[in-house]
Amino acid sequence: MNQSIFSHTLPNGLVLVAESMTSVQSAAFTFYVPAGSARDPANRSGLAGFTCEMALRGAGPRDNRQFVLDLDNLGVERSESITGAHTGYGGAMLAENLPAALSIFADLLRCPLLPPEELEAGRLTMIQELRAVEDEPAQKLMIELRRRHYGDPWGRPAHGEMEAVETIAIDDIRDHHAKHYCPNGTILGVAGDFDWEELKDAVEQLLGDWQPKDSAEVTEQEPDHRYKHLPYDSNQTHIGIAYPNAPYRDPDYFQAWAAAGVLGSGSSSRLFTEVRERRGLCYGVYASCHTLRHRGGVFCYAGTSADRAQETLDVTMAELRRLPEGIEPSELDRLKSRIKAALIMQQESSSARSSSIAREWYHIGRVRTLRELGQIIDALTHQSINAYLAEHPPADFTLVTLGPRELEVPGGVS
Repeated sequence: MNQSIFSHTLPNGLVLVAESMTSVQSAAFTFYVPAGSARDPANRSGLAGFTCEMALRGAGPRDNRQFVLDLDNLGVERSESITGAHTGYGGAMLAENLPAALSIFADLLRCPLLPPEELEAGRLTMIQELRAVEDEPAQKLMIELRRRHYGDPWGRPAHGEMEAVETIAIDDIRDHHAKHYCPNGTILGVAGDFDWEELKDAVEQLLGDWQPKDSAEVTEQEPDHRYKHLPYDSNQTHIGIAYPNAPYRDPDYFQAWAAAGVLGSGSSSRLFTEVRERRGLCYGVYASCHTLRHRGGVFCYAGTSADRAQETLDVTMAELRRLPEGIEPSELDRLKSRIKAALIMQQESSSARSSSIAREWYHIGRVRTLRELGQIIDALTHQSINAYLAEHPPADFTLVTLGPRELEVPGGVS
């Protein structure tokens, strides 16, 4: 499949990157705005998410109700997300409705109403999300693991902290929007059936006179890798382990990613086979890569009964330490088959591609085609991965547990 990928940087710094998919009748867009949770003031954790929630409650000439009705009339399937770096807004629709949908979201980015009468309704939504996390111990565990692995501000939870969310005022939200919603640093990814010249002209008309703003550098604090136990009255124990990994922009990323895939991705992975299937120690176990722009991590999870938690931790750590001994060709072959299937499915989804190309641009300043990604995967060998593991074995572990009692910390963990 031949792919047509276009890019254009507006004078104000906004980047438009687009991929033509003539085999579909849909179009999708993803805005990544440089207003993520890392920009939250220390005493206003959750401000980025709260601002996102309020921005969706009317923009430009549309009040809350009209905003929703107009998107529904266009058949837009909407999505929002918060990461440390970005607030994301996305939409998918019939291709013919793309210009109108972009016009609505241009108003959201530039002139949301942020109605004070909607503040408490927005706060209630945020509080409900926080309470939902309390009811999901596995999610609560992984949030704390990420916080301790990355440190502040990149490890902050996107949904914020209850005490901060309860005190955020409308002026805080307006100030956050005024400072951080800007074209410089914003990436718009579009995928689907469109005419490039028409799309470029439409984006320039909607966002070309949006004024750039100065933005202060994010100040990082040292991570706290010490073992942390979260008391939780339950018969289950949840275990989280993280260790540093190459970020996406690193030339060795795909070697590291494949090693993590062999370790804990899918039902043929080592963790699933050894910890769950052979020993029956847990009901769920996995490992996955996560990346910031400048660093990354492998995050491992295991959920088990409290009486088998220590053994689960010990066996999981043993598999992590065994990984540098090398992977087998058959393990890599199984991983490649799963990834190629995922790439094929992605090329059939305009939504998946719009967000993927925007992320690629953020991390490496260009977009790899699916063919190029496939070639990178094909070029991986067990020898190249083993060479990477020999130089970069899993180490510097961060450990968090959640359950009725603490566990004995294995060697190599603070």
